Amino acid sequence: MVPVPIPALVALLLRAEQLKGSPLTESEVSRIRDDAVCMTMTLDMKRALEEKRGYPDIDPGDAWNQWQVARVELNASES
Repeated sequence: MVPVPIPALVALLLRAEQLKGSPLTESEVSRIRDDAVCMTMTLDMKRALEEKRGYPDIDPGDAWNQWQVARVELNASES
């Protein structure tokens, strides 16, 4: 069983950064991760959710590092 943020952590971070208008700090990413509502799921359920959603979420245990990669990819796709 694994905790799965609902909505996706990457979506929460993207929205927070858009509202802020500048890159999130590591402490902001940690706070958003810590405050996220999670559901406990099996790995199969998590994979099915990500497949239905159309994208994988970032790992809460490595949120800062994965967010740095995701934000660059997301900002590049918006350009």
